[in-house]
Amino acid sequence: MGERLVILGAGGHGRALIELARDLPEMEPVGLIDAAPRASAMLGLPILGDEAVLPGLLASGIRLACVAIGDPAARLAAAARLEALGFSLPALVHPSAIRARSASIGPGTVVLPRAVLGALATVGRLAIVNTGAILEHDTVVGEAAHIGPGAVLAGGVRIGARTLVGAGAACRPYVAVGADAVIGTGAAVVEDLADGARVGGVPARPIGDPLG
Repeated sequence: MGERLVILGAGGHGRALIELARDLPEMEPVGLIDAAPRASAMLGLPILGDEAVLPGLLASGIRLACVAIGDPAARLAAAARLEALGFSLPALVHPSAIRARSASIGPGTVVLPRAVLGALATVGRLAIVNTGAILEHDTVVGEAAHIGPGAVLAGGVRIGARTLVGAGAACRPYVAVGADAVIGTGAAVVEDLADGARVGGVPARPIGDPLG
């Protein structure tokens, strides 16, 4: 059996992380923590209660936790609470992901099935690299950013902290995207984006701009 792991968050991302953890022989997911659960279990894993039960779980020898919360600010805050209690937040990388030997992944980050991390790719702590995303050579993904399913970051792309790159979006080589930005589903980013930018379309432009 692997080392026991508790998952904070019993929503859709929690379901993805249950399956991810079950595919890792070194991990044994034992339950979920949620303040407002909709059921007593999810995918056969019990919901153990809210965060009030965490000190007891730690005392029982459960040392590992992961955060299954999509919102980046909430994910960071939850991680800080877990670490303050004494939990460790390991990076979880699905066995089907392709990871170059020189790629680095921060603590608390999750890499879902069939993702690709190229040479010298760097992924910050508590990021999400979702199913089938491609991070080419020398890409940098900031803390708590989310690279959506099937998104493609060409070589040298930089993604700021807490930024969302939507499903199927693509960034041209060496483009830089600021912090707290949102790149819409299927967008094509061909120029640098400032902090807080909200863009969509092909080529990507500020959301709400007229087409033409």
